[in-house]
Amino acid sequence: MPLSYRILMTGIAAASSAGPAAAQTMQLDVAIPRLTVAEYHRPYVAIWLEQQGGPARTLQIWYDHDMPKNEGTKWLRDVRQWWRASGRALKLPADGVSGATRAPGRHSVSFVNGRGPLGRLAPGQYVLVVEAAREVGGRELLRLPFAWPPKPGVAATARGQSELGAATLTFKR
Repeated sequence: MPLSYRILMTGIAAASSAGPAAAQTMQLDVAIPRLTVAEYHRPYVAIWLEQQGGPARTLQIWYDHDMPKNEGTKWLRDVRQWWRASGRALKLPADGVSGATRAPGRHSVSFVNGRGPLGRLAPGQYVLVVEAAREVGGRELLRLPFAWPPKPGVAATARGQSELGAATLTFKR
């Protein structure tokens, strides 16, 4: 059998075994508004995934992770809904999940099906949740429901009122 034929057949087999959702990526674009307050603190932000009947999965947590003696973790319980859903069970810092707080502006994070904290998603109904809490400030929670595997061109959107701006969840192959 010629080498070019074997390479072609190997490529076809690999592509067909990968399945339609194997290379699917979820991209979250979220805005942190600039607030005009005398004492501004960057918010702690948690991003997690919920599926009815299943445990919550923390995908990202932005907090003051570089503070001496790990003091930044002391205020994580202020991100209340996340803390109750999965935060208290998470050992921090968590590789690929923990990150520094973010400045005001638009931020994008991507999660690939089958990799990292997202893991491999089974077909079903999910909610991506974004929660922000700020010292000397408020709290806000956005819910972005979606079906997995997603249909082409589908996006989920939500808009915050104070601590978070617009959030958009899109899906890419």
